[in-house]
Amino acid sequence: MSLSVIVLAAGQGTRMKSTLPKVLHPISGQPMLYYVIEAAKTLSDDVTVVLFHQAERIENAVKARFSDAKFKIQDHANYPGTGGAVMDIETMHEKVLVLNGDMPLVTPEALEPLVEGDADIVMSVFDLPNPSGYGRVVIENGEVMAIVEEKDCTPEQKEIKTVNAGVYLFKKEVLDRYLPLLSNDNAQAEYYLTDIIKMAREEGLHIKPVWVEEAAFKGVNSRYDLAHAEELMQSRIKEKWMRAGVTMHLPSTIYIDSRALFHGDCTLDNGVTIHGESVIADSHIKSHTVIEDADIRNSDCGPMARIRPGSILIDTHIGDFVEVKKSRLKGVKAGHLSYLGDADIDEGTNVGAGTITCNYDGRGKYKTRIGKNVFIGSDTQLVAPVTVEDNVMIAAGTTVTKDVKSGALAISRTPQKIVENFFHRFFGKKNPDKKSDQ
Repeated sequence: MSLSVIVLAAGQGTRMKSTLPKVLHPISGQPMLYYVIEAAKTLSDDVTVVLFHQAERIENAVKARFSDAKFKIQDHANYPGTGGAVMDIETMHEKVLVLNGDMPLVTPEALEPLVEGDADIVMSVFDLPNPSGYGRVVIENGEVMAIVEEKDCTPEQKEIKTVNAGVYLFKKEVLDRYLPLLSNDNAQAEYYLTDIIKMAREEGLHIKPVWVEEAAFKGVNSRYDLAHAEELMQSRIKEKWMRAGVTMHLPSTIYIDSRALFHGDCTLDNGVTIHGESVIADSHIKSHTVIEDADIRNSDCGPMARIRPGSILIDTHIGDFVEVKKSRLKGVKAGHLSYLGDADIDEGTNVGAGTITCNYDGRGKYKTRIGKNVFIGSDTQLVAPVTVEDNVMIAAGTTVTKDVKSGALAISRTPQKIVENFFHRFFGKKNPDKKSDQ
C-alpha cells in the first residue's frame, strides 16, 4: 500500500502524573506505543515516530522492539503543537496517515476505512451521546465543513453529536502545501493540524469524514484512562483466545499478557495471571496461579502455584504453593509447598512437600540436577551445585550436600532421642498416667 505513517509521541503527558513517559506506560504487558507502531507497520513500510519529551528514553525502548524504527525529534521550541510535530518529515508515499501514540486500542482493521478512497483529507469522527467538552465536527452532504471548539459553538452546533477522533489521512501534496502556512496565532501559541482542515475547506478540497468506533480510537491521558484501556485490551485478548479454543472459568478474573500464546486444549481457572511471553499448550492452569515467561506443555499447575521466568514444564504436575524458577521439569510430580529453582528434574521423579533447592549462596546461583525415578521425601533441602542420579531415594528431612549415585538412599538425620516424662518435669506437672499413693 502506498502509505506513510506518522506517529505522534512527543507530548509530556502531564495528566499521567508520572516520571515514565506516557506512551511507555504498559497495557497488558507492553508499552502502549508498541500497539500503535504494530498497527502502523501492518499498513505501511514507512513509519516515523515523532518524539520530544524524554525522546532518548522512548527511542531506546522502541528500538528494543522495532530495530528498524525511524524517529523525528520535534522542534518544540519553535514549532509546538500537532502541526509542528508533522513539519519537516520526509515521507515516501503519496498518502500520509497521522496517528497518536497514546491510542493503544487502535487496530489495522479499524484504520483501513481511513486509507481507502481518494479524498484529499480523511478525518476520523465518532458520535457521543453527550459530547460536552469536545469540539464539534460540522458535516454537510458527506463533507467536513468545519471543526468548531465547544466554546465557539452556536446553540445549533452544540446539538451536534459528532466529534473529532484525532486520526487523519492526508494526501502528501496537501501536507506539503498547507504545513508552511500554519500559524500559531492562538491562545496556546501552537501549530495545529486542524487548521489544515480549515484552510483546505476554504479552498474547496474534498474532506471526507469516516465514522469509527470510540473504543478503538480511545486516547489515554490519565491513570483512569490507562485502567479503562487495560480492561478493553484484556477483553479483546481473552475473546481472541476463547474463540481459538481456550476454556476460561470466570474470564473477568483472569489476566493474560498480550504476548502470551496458547496451543491445543487449554483451560484457565478463575484468578489466573499470565505474564510475558509465556507459551501454554494442552495444559490446565488452576485457580490463582501466576505464570511468568514460562513454557508449559501437557501439564497442570496450581491452584496457587507460581511458575517464574525461564521455567519449562513438560508432562508435569505442579500443586498448590509450589514455586518453580528457571527450571526444566519433565514428567515430574511436585504436589505442594516446594521451591524448585535453577533445577533440571527428569521424568518419574516425585518431589515431597517442603522440598527446596538451595540454589543461592549469597554470591551466585547454582544448578541442581535430578535424574529419573527419584523419590524425594518431605522437607528435603538440596544444596546446589548437586547431582542426584536416576533411581534414588532421599529420606524425609535430609539435607543433600553431595552428589548421589544411581540406586542409592540418601539420608542425613540426627538420631532420634526420647526422654521419658520430660514434658511433666519441664512444666512441673504430675504424670496423669501414674496413680497417686493411697
